Amino acid sequence: MSDLRKPPDPQGPHLPADTRPAPAQTIPADTGPADAPAGRADAAVAVGTAEPGGPSPVGRLTATVERLRREVRAAQAEADGRALIELAKGILVERLRCGPAQAARQLAELAGQAGVTPLEFAVDVINQAARDRLSEVTATFLAATTAAADARPAEPADGHSSAVRLRAAESGALAAHDTQAVADSLLEHALTPLGAEAVAIWALGTDGSLALAGSAGFPAAEAGRWRHVPPGVTTVARRGLAERTGHWIRSLAETGVPSIGQHQHPEGGRVAVPAGTAGRIHGVLEIAWPTPLDPPPPPVVRQIEALAELCAHTLESYAWQHPDGADGPRVLPDVTELMDLADGLHDPALVLVPVLDVDGELADFRIQHVNSRFLDPAGRPRGVVNGALLLETYPVAAGQSELFERIERVHATGEPYRAHRMRLTALVDEVPLAAVADINISRHGNCVLLVWRIEDETARLANLLQHAQRLGRIGGFEENLLTAEITWNGQLYELYGRPVSDAPVALEDLPAHAHPDDAVAIGRFLRTLLHHRRAATTAFRLQRPDGVTRHIRVVAEPVLDSDGQLYVVRGAYQDISAQHWTEVALAATRDQLAHTEQQASERNRLTLQLQHAIMPPAQTPLAIPGLDLAVRYRPAETQHLVGGDWYDAVVLPSRRVLLCVGDVAGHGIDAATSMVVLRNALRGLAVTGAGPGQLLSWLNMVTHHLTGSVTATAVCGLYDPDRQTLRWARAGHLPPVLVRGGEAEPLPLVRGMLLGAVPEADYQEHEVQLAVDDTLLMYTDGLIERRDRSVEESLAQLLKAARTVPQALDQQVDRLLTHSRSDTDDDTCVVGIRVAP
Repeated sequence: MSDLRKPPDPQGPHLPADTRPAPAQTIPADTGPADAPAGRADAAVAVGTAEPGGPSPVGRLTATVERLRREVRAAQAEADGRALIELAKGILVERLRCGPAQAARQLAELAGQAGVTPLEFAVDVINQAARDRLSEVTATFLAATTAAADARPAEPADGHSSAVRLRAAESGALAAHDTQAVADSLLEHALTPLGAEAVAIWALGTDGSLALAGSAGFPAAEAGRWRHVPPGVTTVARRGLAERTGHWIRSLAETGVPSIGQHQHPEGGRVAVPAGTAGRIHGVLEIAWPTPLDPPPPPVVRQIEALAELCAHTLESYAWQHPDGADGPRVLPDVTELMDLADGLHDPALVLVPVLDVDGELADFRIQHVNSRFLDPAGRPRGVVNGALLLETYPVAAGQSELFERIERVHATGEPYRAHRMRLTALVDEVPLAAVADINISRHGNCVLLVWRIEDETARLANLLQHAQRLGRIGGFEENLLTAEITWNGQLYELYGRPVSDAPVALEDLPAHAHPDDAVAIGRFLRTLLHHRRAATTAFRLQRPDGVTRHIRVVAEPVLDSDGQLYVVRGAYQDISAQHWTEVALAATRDQLAHTEQQASERNRLTLQLQHAIMPPAQTPLAIPGLDLAVRYRPAETQHLVGGDWYDAVVLPSRRVLLCVGDVAGHGIDAATSMVVLRNALRGLAVTGAGPGQLLSWLNMVTHHLTGSVTATAVCGLYDPDRQTLRWARAGHLPPVLVRGGEAEPLPLVRGMLLGAVPEADYQEHEVQLAVDDTLLMYTDGLIERRDRSVEESLAQLLKAARTVPQALDQQVDRLLTHSRSDTDDDTCVVGIRVAP
């Protein structure tokens, strides 16, 4: 092919590895044939011997080869240029109505006046005469690059412009004998100036496969590996086929999509443009760059699209070889054969022929033929539809249904399209009439076969019934008692675990296929149905041939003839195994839950009885001279929250009064029993006469070692009636509240760790002097605790309520319980004392 890119390179052109000349070597004298003349042998020896002070014989041979190669390229370029000049001369002959010699002189004179070469002027003449897409692209490209001519390098030394290169590429493609030569011409004349290094032309098969029809710039081994791409395999060319504007990739490595030459140019850019004419895609033009590809300007994009269209004409004109060696079907089948095929179908079919506009673009499809099974959604006869344009007959096809777009896509790519339940809409007197149909679209040669199956109401309801039976695991049957004919549907065979080829089971043989324990229920069902002639139902265990037992419910009704005689029984079986086992599981769960609730209720009842036995809600007041005493215990409203709150008030042998409240962590029987241990232990320890701090130290040891690692809080006080003093200590508990003269304040917060946390602990004591009418309150956290407030806020609310002092101490304690704002539903203990006059 001609080389219009640059002048001959002294260093030689870039050749593939397998075609470059071998390195200079000395040729042995004995390499010639044995019977060669002596002169030739002497010449061979002379070639391998370098004369001192002169050029190497191998160097002279290499220079000769390069000179001959340049001459061949120049001759090819001259031949390509001569073809364009001869074409321009033919145009001038037709326009000027002159002879060839006069047209040649006129061409030379006009080129001289324009200051361009005859070849460039010939290309201008061809562009003005052709007015095709290639000429438009060339004009746009040259107009876009003229403004930047000063900033860009000058044209190559051969003097050929971009217009000449594009026309030379077209000339080479038209003169090529196959698509391989077209690929070489495109790369050499049009793509190399754009920086591209390789090109591949893919032919689209009727099955959606891609075949490498021609390539340039790729190694031969690589082209052999990519000679065929099966349908559905995602490649760069496949993506270009799916996008009408082409697929532009900045860097092939960034996408991870496989393609030809991916190892030679892994970081380079790629472009894949569909090659189509007249609305039909024949293949893909794929171009490879060695470096990442920046977004190209619009003139370059249109130039590549024009080259893709040139490839489409080539693919349409020449046959290409399938991978198996058979020639691809390039001859379009006769429309008559497709019409005969449509007439043999049992579904409505339309044969569509493309209709092109003045620019050669696809505008519509003509309904060339409709078969005898044709059923129009609008109810129109065949004669009205046959021969009409598709968009005129079904204008809504270009709307939401996308039917026309699907047909256009199939015609362009050849990939068949199938759709289930597509909505077809036809306009009759501006009234839309819709129908639902299954669609099948396929391309045959240059025609499209459209097949649809309109879904009628009966078929739709039958389909819904079939799905309902499948989802509900229901199988229907009908048994004719007169002819013994039994009909089962497919779902019933699945329930029985029997193949469709087996004979159905009669109702009278049902006991033989059921569990023996269900024989009575089945007998009752058959008597009601066959003898009493009433609808009946029953449940039984079906024993299938595969050893699986299923729980089945059968319902049937008798059908009587005009004489009142039973002749048909029809009904249904339903697999209720899942429901049965669910009911069994629910029954077991209910029984277990009832047992658990009974046990919990019994434990809560025992716990509450234990608490009430030790601490009644209202205790008989102690008779203590000079001291009023009131105690209250309010259990939790919810039984399972019965906890470990406790109190005690007892007169010791020393005449001092032991006052204490406490709270064991947790709820239930464990907390209640721990409470009993601590309360009795503290009462027993108090008879020793020790102070409250010592008593809590001993009680801490009891809690830590003897109660199963529980923890508790407590406040313990010893009141001396003679001195009217209270000596007290606390173990992680809230301090008592002193009400004096209409004011309520908590006692100082002395140091004291909760019970059971450590083996040994010391507790600080504090003594308070009481006066007549002073009231002291001890309580547990159930009186003040709230989920939405802090302890400080709840204590402030208690102090506010305690400032109101009724005449009787019992009234004051009851008032505190009544106005308590606690929301934890915990049990509560309150102990109050008041110094009497």
